[in-house]
This record gives sequence, C-alpha cells and structure tokens, in this order.
Amino acid sequence: MEFSLPQTNADTLAFAAAAVTALIGLFALFMPRLALRALRLTVQPDRPDAVAEARATIGGFMLGTAVMSLLLFDQPMVQMVLGAAWLFSAFGRFVAILSDHASTAYHWLFLLLSLVLAAMPLAAAFGLIAG
Repeated sequence: MEFSLPQTNADTLAFAAAAVTALIGLFALFMPRLALRALRLTVQPDRPDAVAEARATIGGFMLGTAVMSLLLFDQPMVQMVLGAAWLFSAFGRFVAILSDHASTAYHWLFLLLSLVLAAMPLAAAFGLIAG
C-alpha cells in the first residue's frame, strides 16, 4: 500500500476534512473536560464517567475515523464514510434544533460546520470537484 499526499483539489478537500476531524478527536481525547465545556456539557463531580465517555466516544471514535481517512483519503469509499458520518452528525443536530428547542446560534453554527465537513469528502467521492 502506498501513502501519498493530496495532489488534486478533490483529494485536498477530503484530506482537510479528515485533518479537522482528527484535530477535534485529539482535542476530545487529550482534553476531554475542555471539550465537554466547548460542547456546553458539564461533568457532575460524583459522576466522572462523562470524561471517559468524551475520551472514548467523541475523541477515540473521531480520531480513529480521521486517521484512516487521512491514510486512505483518495479512496472514494473512505471519503463517503467520512462524509456520511458528518452528514448524520448534522442530521442529529438538526433534529435537536427542531425537537429539543435548541435553536440557538451555537447549534446553527455547529450544524453549518458539520454540513461543510460532510460536503468536502462527499464532493470528492462523487466527483463534484474537478482535479
């Protein structure tokens, strides 16, 4: 297997989305309390399980997905997986905005970020970006 850096605009978009995902994953993995604060979540002093959950589910999962996407950024199926993950994240955020009365600037901003991070690898996977 050969590893290379992006050579085309499409590959650069997919690679950049994976890099941002990796940074978010690293942030949540190594600074979970700060990541939870950034997500406007608090940890109960008698329930530190939230910190472990942030490390594992947010940090570990995102980092694992991102590392594989960085290594295999030029594979359309990998691009679709990363794009679909961000697209479903955006869908979950949109459902929260509609169902949980979470229509705040914070949630709309993160919805937009999720949509952009979904569009980048999906545009590459479906050939919507010229080389």
